[in-house]
Amino acid sequence: MQELKELFAAVTELEAAGFSCRGALATLTRTRGSTFRRAGASMLVRGDGRVVRALSGGCPQKDIAVRAQRVIERDLAEVVRYDREYGLDALIEMGCGGELEVLIEPLACAADIAFIRTLECCMRERTPCSMATVFALNGKCLTRGPRRLIWTQSVVADEVRNDSLSGLIRLRASSEHPGRSAFSEMIHCGEGFADVLIERIDPPHALVIVGLNAVSIALSSWASKLGWHTTVVDSRDDQADLAALPPHVSFVKSDAAGLGTRVRFDGNTSAMVMTHNLGSDIDYLKVLGNVPLQYIGALSSRRRAEEMRSLSGLNGRLHAPAGLDIGSDTPEEIALSVAAEIQAVLSGRAGTLLSAAAGPIH
Repeated sequence: MQELKELFAAVTELEAAGFSCRGALATLTRTRGSTFRRAGASMLVRGDGRVVRALSGGCPQKDIAVRAQRVIERDLAEVVRYDREYGLDALIEMGCGGELEVLIEPLACAADIAFIRTLECCMRERTPCSMATVFALNGKCLTRGPRRLIWTQSVVADEVRNDSLSGLIRLRASSEHPGRSAFSEMIHCGEGFADVLIERIDPPHALVIVGLNAVSIALSSWASKLGWHTTVVDSRDDQADLAALPPHVSFVKSDAAGLGTRVRFDGNTSAMVMTHNLGSDIDYLKVLGNVPLQYIGALSSRRRAEEMRSLSGLNGRLHAPAGLDIGSDTPEEIALSVAAEIQAVLSGRAGTLLSAAAGPIH
């Protein structure tokens, strides 16, 4: 989601300038083997050479940027492959042994960014959506630009304009690759075989931090960097601590009794309690136990954690003491530990050392 926020901002700049400095959007459509990024990852290359959300860390960054400039000049989309048959020099530079395919499309007018505005609206309303990008037909790139289909419970934007293909895309999205946020499929339609990138796009994760103190300020900073929609809650409003909160972090003054009405919760929310007062922590935890949360944690000692579980009724749901064991001591280190555990839980991972684990990284 952090990636999308920066892309939204960059597209707004292009539009505000009347597309005088045009751009190109590069999106990974397929990956195979070990690659730094997965399908769905995107970056924007501006006509002035500036890159937003670079596909770095081993991807053939320079080659993609050069090709993006060509796409901007020609105003024609192209699909680039980096595998044993194509783009071998750039593939060797990757050094990780993986292969990938990249769609590069021009952004030269309002119609080219209409799908981005639709996504922006869904994210603002915190509505999960799915997007299909039809980028090739019978193996040939749609040079005039990909066609997109965006839907929630119903279709909200349709550039495909082929009811049969749209229906097959939605069926494939619901029945194939459960749990994957992005994957490419080849789907047979009346025009032949369509190459389609299908993505599930969730609104930014929301983190509610209860307690205004040094650790919560540090945690809100990490959360902001991760693109999480962050709210700090406390029954008091110490002005010095409020001034230390990062930009774009919201503050809500509320006791436990008012929490459910003053803060919005949905299924894409986590909560972390750290008032440093056992009774107050338990009061907030009791309320949080009745709302949909992906993660609920509390800052505590092991002894206090048992009391919290017992008196709040959360038992196995409560992550306490919260955080991964990284030897943290300072507020910043503790906050890093907690943020890492939340991310691990959201990703369905155990938070173990990559060097000690087997299997794929992603």
